[in-house]
Amino acid sequence: MLANKPMANIMDFKPMANIPSFGMCSSLSNPTVASATSAAMGVLTPMPCIPNVVAPWAPGKPDYLIANQPALLKSCKCNCLWGGSISILTDGQLV
Repeated sequence: MLANKPMANIMDFKPMANIPSFGMCSSLSNPTVASATSAAMGVLTPMPCIPNVVAPWAPGKPDYLIANQPALLKSCKCNCLWGGSISILTDGQLV
């Protein structure tokens, strides 16, 4: 805990549990986008983002462990299988 809020580590990458849906996905690698685009006669049709993440955040802070894993920092990224890169906009620390 930091300022009465839970801290995260690089292993906190479970879709919908740790990474909620956000924005619209426009990757044709995403089957819902591909299907909607096909139905629209080839006009790109973005669909709601549902992250498809299978690997931890990187790089993490190896010298500060949370539950025996490197701490998650605002500079960390996580890749979505549909080709996107997920980043942290707000680290949750209030000044």
